Amino acid sequence: MDSPAQNTTLAERLRPASLDQYIGQKHLVGEGAVLRRAIESGFIPSMIFWGPPGVGKTTLAHIISKQLDKDFFTLSAVTSGVKDIRSVADHAASNGQVILFIDEIHRFNKAQQDSLLGTVEKGLITLIGATTENPSFEVITPLLSRCQVYILKDLSEEELLQLLESGRVEEENRTGKKILIKENEALLRVSGGDARKLLNALELTVNHTAGNEVSVTNKLVLDCIQQNMALYDKGGEQHYDIISAFIKSIRGSDPNAAVYWLVRMIQGGEDPKFIARRMLILASEDIGNANSNALLLATSCFQAVEMIGYPECSLILSHTAIYLATSPKSNACYKALLDTYSLIGKEGDLGVPLHLRNAPTKLMKKMGYGKDYKYAHDFTGNFAEQEFLPEKIKGQKLYDPQNNAREKEIRERLKSLWKGKYGY
Repeated sequence: MDSPAQNTTLAERLRPASLDQYIGQKHLVGEGAVLRRAIESGFIPSMIFWGPPGVGKTTLAHIISKQLDKDFFTLSAVTSGVKDIRSVADHAASNGQVILFIDEIHRFNKAQQDSLLGTVEKGLITLIGATTENPSFEVITPLLSRCQVYILKDLSEEELLQLLESGRVEEENRTGKKILIKENEALLRVSGGDARKLLNALELTVNHTAGNEVSVTNKLVLDCIQQNMALYDKGGEQHYDIISAFIKSIRGSDPNAAVYWLVRMIQGGEDPKFIARRMLILASEDIGNANSNALLLATSCFQAVEMIGYPECSLILSHTAIYLATSPKSNACYKALLDTYSLIGKEGDLGVPLHLRNAPTKLMKKMGYGKDYKYAHDFTGNFAEQEFLPEKIKGQKLYDPQNNAREKEIRERLKSLWKGKYGY
């Protein structure tokens, strides 16, 4: 008969028990980092861990509970309700402060989140919530204001490979097989940076390979996963794969695939606001100025979904998905944003040119603040050529219109205004 340890998944067997064993999130739990200091002090605030799946949110909550030696309760927002929250609150009232970990807290409705407020305010419950969604949208303001939000980052390739090696050694010990990882690209690719998926893939490959030696290759991994997708997706992570397929179908201008993946999500009970929010982001990231009406429709879609919900909102979601999929595409606005972040990271916070500065006092005016600024509306065509960037980066092009009808018009206008400056 298999022991309980043998029946436990590889990811669970490798779950670290201390911060020193924890892989990733050095900005939070590395030596001297903010969250590590709070944990080591023995006093932590209520908090929300926000980050992609499989980066260690649940594990970190368990480590905190062990470090602080407090009663620890876990609820899933998918299956738990107000009654479960009250049960934990009653325990805390009788036995002292507890730590309550709520996975997928973004799935709690307002009433469920309201039921947490009182006990969190009184200090009976130290709340740790985990979410893959922006808590500013999904967590009610009164509760969010009582929590510290910590952002967890994707694991690096180095961290994933470190985890993979630990998994290989553990699987060798469990199975008695000699395991050689000859190629790791497929393991890393199918994991998508998710530690749990990475270990699931390795475990599945080992379990479904006969013999006393397993040579892990890209082909072997992909064959095993394609034949055993239900086992590989044992934690329900396909939720994230389907939304990814949906967004990529819209980005790829395929309305047929977009509607297919949309219906898959609808039938799976996906939150319609989650779908609408993703389309709202895409409207700027992947369409932008190629069709600015896309953002307007996506915004209206989100508002409509909030007002009417299922089943009627399914039609609105379909309408919007098809419109976005058939719109011309441009990521010029998105690239301009990323390039600007990069430029500022490289050059630092450059000073505002004197002629652009505000001059509310006589002294500032005497110092030249605002001097020689040209008020655009005083000039023909409401345009006056002048420098708006700091001297060190003048002429730096950050927005580069792409080759679609609307942005061609934008490029021609910028070219006529700036007459060769910025390379338009």
